[in-house]
Amino acid sequence: MTKTDSAYKSIGEVAKILNLVNQKNGNLNTHTIRFWEKEFKQIKPKILAGNRRYYDNDAIQTLKKIKYLLKEQGMTINGVKKALNDNHSLNLDDFSNKSISIDNIKIKNKLKKISNLVKELKKLK
Repeated sequence: MTKTDSAYKSIGEVAKILNLVNQKNGNLNTHTIRFWEKEFKQIKPKILAGNRRYYDNDAIQTLKKIKYLLKEQGMTINGVKKALNDNHSLNLDDFSNKSISIDNIKIKNKLKKISNLVKELKKLK
């Protein structure tokens, strides 16, 4: 029997969805999700008997955003908190598109500087 997409997911299932896997031993890093729960008030799992955590789709989407901002964009926890508390809606596609365009501009500027330095060095010879 398979779960529907709208069903609550266990912490292990969420760790699989987020691909939070320990590279050394292949175990799921569920402790990361528990840590993020403490840090980000937006994550509110349903806690049932035996203190088992279950996450709805909204919580999973929030966790995906947190993972993306922390791991892919290199933001700090405080930076992610500010981004999540911002009134604008958070769309992962918006973040990735903005970061790519900003990164491209930074790369172009650095390449220009390197090119100018090479030209200056050639003049010195």
